[in-house]
Amino acid sequence: MEAKQTLKHEERIIRILSRDIEGNMTIYSGLTKIKGVSWAFANAVCKILKIDKKRKIGSLTDDEIKKITEFIKNPKVPAYLTNRRGDFETGEDKHLSSIDLELRTEFDIKRLKKIKSYRGFRHMSNLPTRGQRTKANFRKNKSKGVGIKKKVKR
Repeated sequence: MEAKQTLKHEERIIRILSRDIEGNMTIYSGLTKIKGVSWAFANAVCKILKIDKKRKIGSLTDDEIKKITEFIKNPKVPAYLTNRRGDFETGEDKHLSSIDLELRTEFDIKRLKKIKSYRGFRHMSNLPTRGQRTKANFRKNKSKGVGIKKKVKR
């Protein structure tokens, strides 16, 4: 007898937009592993493409994977689900994913540093840019503020 090795759907690894996703995850949670795809966007993908979001991602066919990939690249969703509303250069609503999102974020930070905006200065000095307090958090070393002394053993 010849022993055939057949993979179950759950053991497959699916590759969507250069990201490996384990086959035993549901489609809904598996899509969120892709950079730029939020929970709300993953839900919209499942609803619009009429795919059961509780299905295992390993059971997808090649055609379904291709449809999901094309939809994530060119989504037809409301503006509030996109991750780049009012793009700086074009002014239109876009949805970026994977390496495009990383590059665009990097260019935005470089632009802020170049024009020397407040957020650019905060990025340059590795401080939080969204108004968090910095007295206790975001410290580079473990020393605390004035008034906290180490106990001396005698």
